[in-house]
Amino acid sequence: MRIGEVVGAALAGAALLAAVTPAGAAPATDAGSVASESVSVSAVPDLPGPVQVTHAAASDFADAHPGSVPPGTNDFGCRPTAEHPDPVVLAHGSDSSAYSDWAAIAPRLHDAGYCVFALDFGGALGATTYGTEDMYVSGDQVADFVGLVLRETGSEKVDLVGFSQGATVTRYFIKLGGAPVVDRWVGLASPSYGGIFYGLVPAANAIPGGRDVVSLFTTVAVAQQAEGSDFLAELNGDGDTVPGVEYTTIGTRYDEMIQPYTNVALRGAGATNILIQDRCPQNMTGHMNMPYDDYTIGLVMQALDPGHPDPVCTDVPLGTGMAGMIGR
Repeated sequence: MRIGEVVGAALAGAALLAAVTPAGAAPATDAGSVASESVSVSAVPDLPGPVQVTHAAASDFADAHPGSVPPGTNDFGCRPTAEHPDPVVLAHGSDSSAYSDWAAIAPRLHDAGYCVFALDFGGALGATTYGTEDMYVSGDQVADFVGLVLRETGSEKVDLVGFSQGATVTRYFIKLGGAPVVDRWVGLASPSYGGIFYGLVPAANAIPGGRDVVSLFTTVAVAQQAEGSDFLAELNGDGDTVPGVEYTTIGTRYDEMIQPYTNVALRGAGATNILIQDRCPQNMTGHMNMPYDDYTIGLVMQALDPGHPDPVCTDVPLGTGMAGMIGR
């Protein structure tokens, strides 16, 4: 199922929404792989895990319990309310999973009354983590999953929240036809214009064929998030936003993965770019800590619902959350 088919089915009404479920996909209430024409695989996790307060703890639990999902997530019997009519679809980052990146935010959203869904996408065959393979294929996997969510909930639109690579993959879905079924898009530490990977990218670009060297030291997906990549050039060509979608990026000056940190911000019409330190200077959270930082979670809640109270600004020391994440 491709992106355009998801949109067409959604706009045609509930009767046609059944068409967005890929042939051979597992029932919505069961875990299973979402169809793909690539060696890249995706799955709908359904093994409930506990709430986590640190990224490292969530990653450790995910390693020990593959297929885990945060509490309250992927309940396909959930029906959106008038207060929160759009299901929220969460997209994880690189070399991670729906559980490892969302075990703090997803339960908060569920408790606030949202229907919450999360996919494991872009995995290599036999691997236990995801977000490593071709992002073009991952975009189609996200499209399949959005279609499944629309079908099962009877909704017309979703809100998308992506962390790191997940922000870029979901924006790719929007750019290539998904906009009619998306209300709000929120990107945490979004590599909107890519990273230079501590100088590796500009050094590689300075030599013939050097860009290919980047992929030798990383995964396919990470190489596609490098500043100047063909994927990002296509994604940002003719503008990085699409009319009709409300965009919010949330970034940090201390991002240890995306340098310069200003590459997080979108430049198109209608985009709201939030730098954490502009609102809370003493919060020095970095890239890895953002999905588990209480202030950042509050900003996400507010981006999805402008009536949500302002998050409370507190001190967050530089390097918070890095222990246990280095070298993963």
